[in-house]
Amino acid sequence: MDMLKTVSQAFKVPEMRKKIIFTILMLVVFRIGSCIPVPGMNREALSAVFAGDNGLFNLFDLFSGGSFSNYTIFALSITPYITASIIIQLLAMAFPYFQRLAQEGAEGRKKMAQITRYLTIVLALIQATGLTVGLFRSAVADQSPFNFIVIIMVLTAGTAFLMWLGEQINDNGIGNGISLLIFAGIISRIPTDIRSIWDQYRDGGISLLALILFAVFAIIVILGVILINQGTRKIPVRYAKRVVGRKMYGGQSTHIPLKVNQAGVIPVIFALSILQFPLTITYFLKADSGFTAFVSKWLSPNGNPGVWVYVILNILLIIAFNFFYTTATFNPIEVAQNLKSNGGVIPGINPGRATVGYLQKTMNRLALVGAIFLAAIATLPTLISQYTGMNIRFGGTSLIIVVGVAIETMRALENQMVMRNYKGFLK
Repeated sequence: MDMLKTVSQAFKVPEMRKKIIFTILMLVVFRIGSCIPVPGMNREALSAVFAGDNGLFNLFDLFSGGSFSNYTIFALSITPYITASIIIQLLAMAFPYFQRLAQEGAEGRKKMAQITRYLTIVLALIQATGLTVGLFRSAVADQSPFNFIVIIMVLTAGTAFLMWLGEQINDNGIGNGISLLIFAGIISRIPTDIRSIWDQYRDGGISLLALILFAVFAIIVILGVILINQGTRKIPVRYAKRVVGRKMYGGQSTHIPLKVNQAGVIPVIFALSILQFPLTITYFLKADSGFTAFVSKWLSPNGNPGVWVYVILNILLIIAFNFFYTTATFNPIEVAQNLKSNGGVIPGINPGRATVGYLQKTMNRLALVGAIFLAAIATLPTLISQYTGMNIRFGGTSLIIVVGVAIETMRALENQMVMRNYKGFLK
């Protein structure tokens, strides 16, 4: 109710109403484009390609809101931009040039954003070529070079347009444009998934008890995602008083906020990509090959005992990637040095190595809790699908993304309302 009240109050402010309507219209444009097919493709052949379990293709289809399986102009979605952003972030940790850009403030971020755009186009062009000339060549109706070039250019232009659309939302709308595009794609699949579950119940594929338990489980998971995403460990910090000229500085108390889920959904995506890769390879092999049979039995979430191997590997990979990403994004040495240089100390902890050790130990504990949470959310839908017969495509990854984007968008809306002396619903 508080969230609806915040939106209602925002609509009463002309500037905020304009931003909200602009964001909605941009998402409508995204959904319209997701229904425009790429020219020169055989739709029946495409349907045959996407029949059954397609490994990584399911992940791409998740982010594109079904555009990938339908091979529309937005089939590549915004995934090349996400990949480019991750690459630039990793480069900023390893190469001095990108490290300098990251430390140069607004101008440095502007330059890195420009490099990310160029890299996005390159990755989109490579991905479009690989999909059209390689994977889906049999679905191309006209095998002429000109038709291949047209399809590749259309797919690349679609990604470039989505990147521009996301930036327009950032500048003129509410929230993070790229995240909202992924959010809209995932949300668009919910009616189809609900209809699929209802059809299974109506046809006797699942029982009423299983349906009720699934609804209760979904509510609990959503609440858990909200609590973990909002969970923060506040480490108290006190700054010593110091006199500069005739003025006294410091003496105040503050805190260092450490999020429980520091890595977000990235560890889940990385783990899913690795686990789905063997299934993707089987797409290129014959159905009766030895490798296909091995993967179907031992590494597939639909296999027996493959489902348990899949779940265990998924949990281990999520935990490993969560620690890796948390370590890469949080530097306790740098934080401790900043505290020391500004006269800040953590009560009861000596400056220097003791502070570094305390921050590292605290972050490791939080990372473990966050990793266990991510692993549970990501693997439980797989087990439910296996043992209840429900075809659940709206899994843990989708829930984490949807809830996280919704919270961040409402927080962005609230922050702008707070500047207008309005108290929102997020405390």
